[in-house]
Amino acid sequence: MSPWILVVLALAVLMVIAVLWKQVSRAGAIGFPYQPAKALFTAAERSFLGVLDQAVGAEYRVFGKVRVADLASVKSGLGRSARRGALNPIAAKHIDFVVCRASDLSVVCAVELNDRSHASPRTQARDELLAKVCQTIGLPLFTVPAKQAYTVQEVRTSFTATIKTH
Repeated sequence: MSPWILVVLALAVLMVIAVLWKQVSRAGAIGFPYQPAKALFTAAERSFLGVLDQAVGAEYRVFGKVRVADLASVKSGLGRSARRGALNPIAAKHIDFVVCRASDLSVVCAVELNDRSHASPRTQARDELLAKVCQTIGLPLFTVPAKQAYTVQEVRTSFTATIKTH
């Protein structure tokens, strides 16, 4: 092979490396586009979580911000399009709290804390979807109106009534 061809090939390889390096450098200039979230729970959710933990007792554990798609899976046998169509509505939705048995972490109940934002049509549609998913999978849904204060006993009574109806 001619020395000139080797020189041209070497220059071509160097140019490709330079282009790739520039693209990597440009992506690095933008940075990884994430920052810390303000808080996992709102003040109302944090307050309610403390009462809920006490109300359910040591027999149960409470987890927060659980994705609906982690609680409900799409039935098998669907085509790709139908599967995606069923998963999309629940993929980015979450339940405020999920109560599980402490012994095996099996899901016992979903808990939604409903504040003023639940009066909007968009949120009401979301709430209807969550209720329908929970009903379909046989998961009790404990909805609690947000308020200034809760008593452990009233939350325990409502929780117990919710899980006993299923």
